[in-house]
Amino acid sequence: MVRATNAVASHRRKKRLFKQAKGFVGDRKNHLRLTANAVMSAMAFSYRHRKQRKRDFRRLWTVRIGVAAKLNGISYSGFIHGLKKAGCNLNRKMLSEMAIRDPNSFAFVAGAAKQALA
Repeated sequence: MVRATNAVASHRRKKRLFKQAKGFVGDRKNHLRLTANAVMSAMAFSYRHRKQRKRDFRRLWTVRIGVAAKLNGISYSGFIHGLKKAGCNLNRKMLSEMAIRDPNSFAFVAGAAKQALA
């Protein structure tokens, strides 16, 4: 009996793998074994970096808020504590945007935080 190769399915699997490796450099894009390893690593890193991006942005927002708070004469931790005491529910992303785009309103919020601490 003739050997069955399952050619259609294996070709489809390879095609899917090579499509995922589009843009890879060198043999990592057109040799099956190297491509398989490269795609697996890329998928793992993409998962990890999606989580890491959230941490990076939160750090950025914290730094921006800290600098803007210092300009208004209050420390970052004091500012956040004062906001919690004052019942202000602005998140760090919005506070960061305020600090950059609208310093006057940020100064008003910082004043409210100072009042809540005093």
